[in-house]
This record gives sequence, C-alpha cells and structure tokens, in this order.
Amino acid sequence: MYLVFLLLWILLNGQLTGEIVCFGIVIAGAMYAFFCKFMDYSIEKDILLLRKLPLILLYILVLFWEIIKANVSAIRLTLSYRNEIDPVIVQFQTGLKTDLANVVLANSITLTPGTITVAMEEDELTVHALDVSLAAGMDDSVFVHMLRRMEAIDDEMLKKRGKRHV
Repeated sequence: MYLVFLLLWILLNGQLTGEIVCFGIVIAGAMYAFFCKFMDYSIEKDILLLRKLPLILLYILVLFWEIIKANVSAIRLTLSYRNEIDPVIVQFQTGLKTDLANVVLANSITLTPGTITVAMEEDELTVHALDVSLAAGMDDSVFVHMLRRMEAIDDEMLKKRGKRHV
C-alpha cells in the first residue's frame, strides 16, 4: 500500500524530481501510518496481498478468457436457427468462506454474458442464465477453484499468526 501511495503522489505531481520523491516518501509514510492506525490495515495484509498477487492476476486473465468464451456462446445461441432458448434459474452453494470471495464470484458470474447473479445469501448464489448450457457446472467452475486457492493462502497466513478466520 505504501508503494501505491508513493506512486500515486508521483503520478499526480506530473513530474519526477528529487524534491517530489522526498516529499512523496514522507507523505506516503504518513498516509500508510494513518491507514494502519484507523483503517484496520497492517503490513501483514500487504504481505498477504503480495502472496496472492500472482493468483489475482491469473484470476483476471481467466475472467477475461471466460468472458470471451461466454460471448461466443451467447452469440451462437442468439444467432442460431434453434428457436428454443431455455432460460433457467440456478441456486448453488459456493463453499467459499469469506464474503469478499462470494462477492467476487457473484460479480464474475454477472460479468460473463448470458448469466446474471440475482441474489446472494451468505454462500448461496441464485443465478439466472440465458440457457441451460450457460449454467452448466457453475457451482464447480474455475472461478470457485481459484477463489478457494486464495482463501487457502489466507487460512495459511492466519494459522501462522495464530488467529481465527474473520
């Protein structure tokens, strides 16, 4: 987070000089200290984020690929001569532990064409799909597996620290 503050300071100043970098180091440090004290942030969370960064980037790439695949499927479905589109509402348990992971999954489903998350109750999602074929395997998708891997990193860090999952 500290580096983000420093880079933001340099970017918003529009130029790179020694003076701007020195002031940026001090101001970014003050902002980071503020976040740690009042926003329940810590260096541990930065380390956790750095450990999950490769998975987050991979998740984004997989999301883009799934959006492309869903676009092709939705286009085929709408342009086909088959007049029978079979919309369906699917409910399933995600098995994810955190609210953040469930929200990311719900948004990922909504971003893929042909599906939209209608409701979310704890770890149960209700999804409307344009066709049965678009809803197949949603409860065991690549998104769920990747989010579980990210949660496993969280659990591993919390076990090392001796804290419970929040």
